[in-house]
Amino acid sequence: MDELLQSMGERLMRRRKQLRLTQEELAERADMTTQTISTAETGLKALRPHNIVKLCRTLEISADYLLFGEISGGDTLPLSAKFSQLTPDQYHYLGDIINSFIAAVNTNKEKESET
Repeated sequence: MDELLQSMGERLMRRRKQLRLTQEELAERADMTTQTISTAETGLKALRPHNIVKLCRTLEISADYLLFGEISGGDTLPLSAKFSQLTPDQYHYLGDIINSFIAAVNTNKEKESET
């Protein structure tokens, strides 16, 4: 199985699950078949360009993220919209939570690299 297709499929499935969508629901929203979603998520078959566009729009992700796993400016827009709804105190509290999360992730990475 092609490593690129498998990685794309994993990102597709992860985002679909983040949005709490079934394959059927995603297929309906993106005007695609459930089989296309399933084969894309398993990395068995490449997506056609127009289906990549449909999925990116439906899942609110960039093609850079789906294809390469890279975060671009467009990928941060949904979070930015949510941040703007916070009070200043909530915004700073969220900053503390994010800093703690990043520190925990980095510590976990260090431990994994030691083993």
